[in-house]
Amino acid sequence: MSSHIDFNETKTNREIMSILLSDHTTNKNIMWCTSDYSKNGKCYLPDSEILIENITGNNQDIIRPRISKLKSEKRQRSKDMAEVFTPSWICNKQNNLVDNDWFRYIGAFNDETENGWITKDKVIFPENRMWKSYVAEQRMEITCGEAPYLTSRYDTTTGEYIEPKNRIGLLDRKLRVISENALSDEEWIDSALIALKSIYGYEFQGDSLLIARENLYLTFCDYYADKFGTEPSLDLLKTVATIISWNLWQMDGLKMVVPNSCGIRKNIKVTIFGDEETFEDCEGCLKNDIHRHNGLYCKVMDWEKEKPIEFIKLMKGNVYGGF
Repeated sequence: MSSHIDFNETKTNREIMSILLSDHTTNKNIMWCTSDYSKNGKCYLPDSEILIENITGNNQDIIRPRISKLKSEKRQRSKDMAEVFTPSWICNKQNNLVDNDWFRYIGAFNDETENGWITKDKVIFPENRMWKSYVAEQRMEITCGEAPYLTSRYDTTTGEYIEPKNRIGLLDRKLRVISENALSDEEWIDSALIALKSIYGYEFQGDSLLIARENLYLTFCDYYADKFGTEPSLDLLKTVATIISWNLWQMDGLKMVVPNSCGIRKNIKVTIFGDEETFEDCEGCLKNDIHRHNGLYCKVMDWEKEKPIEFIKLMKGNVYGGF
């Protein structure tokens, strides 16, 4: 696996790491939500928060992308959490279907081959289709894992690094369009932040979620360096990390709540005979009603209003109405 794809938590600015680990619903850190790391001690139990010291220094290599895991580890995660593997060329085919509809012609970004793709020289926008509109289009990858549909920094089959110009993720495509059309440095940065705010995803397992966040963070850095030949400022990187930490969040996708936050609740009723205690289980879990869980419903940021909103409120029936 190329060193280009590695995210070094130890060498990353501590404030950036703190942002990338944050959970805006609980105001704590994201949790492990997998038993894969329990052998390392109580700080690695499923309900424990992922702390910076858990994944830096001597613990730097604890979290690894799926491509670098042992076959036995991959099989176990597929068995325990239904974790699936999607080759990059399939991600490209499916992302192309979305863009074929938006651009109203086939192959705006690349020509598909049997197990790959050939990148077009430039993305051509038809009449009445503006590049800034494309950049602002909202896209979401559900149960995103390491976010292979959002960014393709490396081939999920081989682990080989992919140059920015040849990437096929939904965020990659937006940043490519910006680089091809922005007329100034300021316009590039402003548009790139809009692109980040338009990309969403959620994941149950904390290690995969952190890798997904790191992948989006590094994607921005890659395209920035490719455009300007230098690294972004720390203030800009803090803004980027904050957007990513809001837009990629930890959630039980069947309940729309923080994983494992539903449970038995104690109620105290005051009567003339004294306080009476009653215990109630989660009605949503008992009745399979997504709107009646007693867990913490996850929050995302409404970037237009600059206000958090519960993700469940964006749903219309069983459809993500806000996306």
